[in-house]
Amino acid sequence: MDDHHRRLSQGFNWLGGAMVVAKLVDFLTILTMLLFLTKQQVGVASLIISIGMVVEAFNGLGTSDALIQARSVSRLQLDTLFWYVMGAAVLIAGLTSLVAPWIGAIYGVAGMAQYLLAIAVKQPLVGAALIPLALMNRDLQFERIAVLNVCATLAAAMTRLGLGALGAGAWALVAGYSMSGFYILVGAMLTRPFRPRLRFQIAAISPLVRFGTRAATANIAEQMFKNIDYLLIGWFYGASYLAVYRVAFDVAMEPAMAVGTLVNRTALPVFAKASAGNAPSTQILIWSLRKIAVLVAPLMVALMLVAKQLTSLLHDNQGISYAAAAVPLELLAAAGLLRVTLQLLSTMMLGSGRPGVAARLSATTLLLLSTGILIAGFSFHAQIGIIAVSAIWLGIYPFLLMWGVAYLRRQWEIRARDLLQAFKVPFLGIGTMVLVVETMRHLVGSSNPKVQIAIVVLATALTYSGLFLYGRNRPYQAA
Repeated sequence: MDDHHRRLSQGFNWLGGAMVVAKLVDFLTILTMLLFLTKQQVGVASLIISIGMVVEAFNGLGTSDALIQARSVSRLQLDTLFWYVMGAAVLIAGLTSLVAPWIGAIYGVAGMAQYLLAIAVKQPLVGAALIPLALMNRDLQFERIAVLNVCATLAAAMTRLGLGALGAGAWALVAGYSMSGFYILVGAMLTRPFRPRLRFQIAAISPLVRFGTRAATANIAEQMFKNIDYLLIGWFYGASYLAVYRVAFDVAMEPAMAVGTLVNRTALPVFAKASAGNAPSTQILIWSLRKIAVLVAPLMVALMLVAKQLTSLLHDNQGISYAAAAVPLELLAAAGLLRVTLQLLSTMMLGSGRPGVAARLSATTLLLLSTGILIAGFSFHAQIGIIAVSAIWLGIYPFLLMWGVAYLRRQWEIRARDLLQAFKVPFLGIGTMVLVVETMRHLVGSSNPKVQIAIVVLATALTYSGLFLYGRNRPYQAA
């Protein structure tokens, strides 16, 4: 375990630093963009990007995950896989362009077909970057991945910000998303050059394709799950209410998902190597859960404590407040921790060679969420509807996590008590943080939202400092 633990720690440190920088840049530019765009424009762009993320889930048809977990890969397989991926990317881009007018007609958004062309253009770009990215993950070259992510995110953020300042409207967000594919491709070719040879032998990659098909099913279901709320809210309630919901969702879920993505990206190749060597994955899972608990839980509680004050300070370029996002933000922040915890289980399944189970879990989650949103959409008007959708996010996870605990006990003999140990210290820290916040609020006695936010920020910073000091003095030991 020492070698796997070292790889996890090394990867987490490199990718963690990169993720913090990238997400901070991304988050700040998105909030800045609210000053340049109307709610309608934010909603339209959110809808387009959500469609783009679902389309992009078909990238490589799951062969990236197959390549990462494969025990050995030949040069013939890499060459063949590159052309297979590029062919699929061109096909997906063509289909996206073909159906764009019909999607525009469904949502009734002017110019939607042109927006979707930008999504189509991105697909060959991300397809061409798949092999070098997968090889870096396979070789655990976390430092190169970290540099690439920071540079690509910064370039995309600057693209958004520049176009927004020039008055490009929704195109600023859409173009920033689409151009990120180009920046990733350039970065991938610079950090891990790969020049494919002109040869193709489908039999050479048939095992990768079979694994990839199952992994792609999980990835597609996961992206549908991540974006089905945007797609349905945009359809039921229109772009303006989608913008309110997106602000709540981004503020609550983006930090949680950033940490979840970091932990999952670090853990996937380590799970795969542990599985290939017949090593137990239990300690890797506990280590990852502990990282999620320490990094995500205090922030989610902090967001719940400042939801009303924070949203009251956000306005669009017409001066209209986003205060209606307060209650959805509180609910989504509570759901954020549960969501990233469940996602770690899917990563463990993929890394351990069980993509079919991961696909079924993603499909079940998607079904529950979609059904709940459809019921809410047909039952409630817009203001109550976005609150109901947020509550559905929170409501589905306890049941899924109970199933996950039972699955871990059945497949790996991992006890619920061992899993809960990862959350013990962070939750004690959170309890202290809430007590400190309420005490300081009582003593200060100010209702100024900036003062209220400052109190929570201070208490949260102290909590993180305490947790990190505790972790340094008491390094993790396997249960």
